[in-house]
Amino acid sequence: MGKHMKSYAIGLYEKAIPKSVDWEGKLRTAKDCGYDFLEISIDETEEKLSRLEWSKGARLEMVNLMQEIGLPIRSLCLSAHRKYPFGASDAAVRRRAVEIMEKAIAFSDDLGIRIIQLAGYDVYYEEETEESRKFFRENLGKAVKIAAERGIVMGFETMETEFMNTCEKAMRYVRLMDSPYLGIYPDSGNLTNAAVSYGTDVLEDMESGRGHIVALHLKETVPGVFREVPFFTGHVDFHAVIRKAWNMGVRRYVTEMWDVGKDSWKEDILFASESMSAILDGQK
Repeated sequence: MGKHMKSYAIGLYEKAIPKSVDWEGKLRTAKDCGYDFLEISIDETEEKLSRLEWSKGARLEMVNLMQEIGLPIRSLCLSAHRKYPFGASDAAVRRRAVEIMEKAIAFSDDLGIRIIQLAGYDVYYEEETEESRKFFRENLGKAVKIAAERGIVMGFETMETEFMNTCEKAMRYVRLMDSPYLGIYPDSGNLTNAAVSYGTDVLEDMESGRGHIVALHLKETVPGVFREVPFFTGHVDFHAVIRKAWNMGVRRYVTEMWDVGKDSWKEDILFASESMSAILDGQK
């Protein structure tokens, strides 16, 4: 199928590319490897969080670079809430969580990012309590209002922890908020691990998110291991999860993988793009 015939968009997770590569190199890599967009990471490191402080000029430079290269940044993986969670017991940390959310939404608005993937943790480095869940709900409510104002869609990632490792669990909060600006952005690898540990069916779990799945992370896992598993060496049935997502109207997919210091990192990215695009091209 020619590029213009494609009826889906496939994106590359930024962390698949070595840190030493500059923005131009990152965008060119994604383009050269057949991707439609890049998913930028804002994690809990100060280096990534500082991106939210970019000046108007720096943001405009980035927009110009995307246009010049012909490869946009269109989703944002916001994992900074691990360190600064909505459900934190410390009020100062909760305030920082909401501030990060506000800044990430404004950043997305400025760069043309459509979807923010939210980490489905009430807390990460502390014990989950009834209070942490209450704070999580309150601050999620604030986030949804800010997103609604800017017209930016948020989607929960299904995580590796018990709090939100399935679509069914994520949907409780999506229903609670009842906003078109909050859906689910599941992770196929984490969902597969959860299904194995619970003895449930991944596709049935995905069905529980019907109408609310904004995009899908394509990631490989094996039981108990949640990252850095090469594609097609684990237990994720990519044909089945893509077919299921496709039949529910999902048209945005991101290959989630990490640079692990291999010389063949670019070949690995190309392999991910080609193999997943081949499955997507086969969907009717």
